[in-house]
Amino acid sequence: MTPKPIDLDHISEEELLATRIMDLPIAIEGTWLQECVQGLYAELEGKGLLFHPECYLADEWLTPEGEVAIGIPFYLAHPALIRLERRMMLEAEGEGKLWCMQLLRHEAGHAFSYAYNLHKKREWQKVFGSSKEKYGSTYKFKPYSKSYVRHLDGFYAQYHPDEDFVETFAVWLTPEGDWQNKYQGWKALEKLQFVDRLMTSIKGVRPLKPKGKKLWQFQNLTITLEKYYKKKYRYEQEELPDFHDVQLGKIFSPLTDEEWWAFKKDRRKNKELLTAEELIRKYSKNILNSIDRSTGERKYIINDLLKNISLRAKQLRMIVSQPQALALMQLGVYVTSLTMNYIHTGLLRGTRKRT
Repeated sequence: MTPKPIDLDHISEEELLATRIMDLPIAIEGTWLQECVQGLYAELEGKGLLFHPECYLADEWLTPEGEVAIGIPFYLAHPALIRLERRMMLEAEGEGKLWCMQLLRHEAGHAFSYAYNLHKKREWQKVFGSSKEKYGSTYKFKPYSKSYVRHLDGFYAQYHPDEDFVETFAVWLTPEGDWQNKYQGWKALEKLQFVDRLMTSIKGVRPLKPKGKKLWQFQNLTITLEKYYKKKYRYEQEELPDFHDVQLGKIFSPLTDEEWWAFKKDRRKNKELLTAEELIRKYSKNILNSIDRSTGERKYIINDLLKNISLRAKQLRMIVSQPQALALMQLGVYVTSLTMNYIHTGLLRGTRKRT
């Protein structure tokens, strides 16, 4: 019996989640992604570079170590999948041409490094460091450092020598980026000038490795979308720290059963009285966006943290007993500190590294 064709334009979310990723009727060709890939190739041609990294649909953004093909997340290939990714993870990484092009330029830097063995050059290592340095589960960064370019969020150039190079490459490749003037007075300008010289040296030169393996391509993913998101969420989720109660007690006031009933009675006369949960829910979007912009952490990580804090505040019957603006400021500081701990140590506690 021939399986019923999958219509992504009219499929229900329930049916979509039950669909295996490999069965999705998707491709780069004929979509907005094709325009982005062609845009990348045009930028490379404009720089006189012959190598065009092959792009394919994978489970995430990636250029596997030693390979020269760029993996683009499968969910970007159709609006229904983008909506699902956004609903499940709060954002769809690479959504929209601007963001997609930033990531394509970044991944192209990896592909060029492997295609021409750039990372093995002595001068490359002198400028960026050793490519053999191990990737940590997290990294510390200096927000105001002028030794690194700023391209992707989260000061990603400071993560690893390879990322320092590819972020520099991405800034150098960006049309009308005007890096010569933008980075005047920065130590990062020397890296950009080095990349400019390095790319000039391979103009018109064919790559040593023109093609590579397409690892983790979507056609090989036999799991359903439901299992994919459960696995993805579990991988990123962090346990609640055990010091929430103490910290929340400094911002909000927990009530006894008797006090809680009295509070509910007073609310009938004064609608401005709020529980801690109501305050967090009311301003969660503003808090999330503010912390996302200042830390570069993924939105769903911050959102999950806010949800857990809100739930705990509800369980403790906490109310807002000080000016709302002050409570919001203290809450913002607390959530930001937890987020920064997570970035630097891999844990919201900030006490040890994740293995």
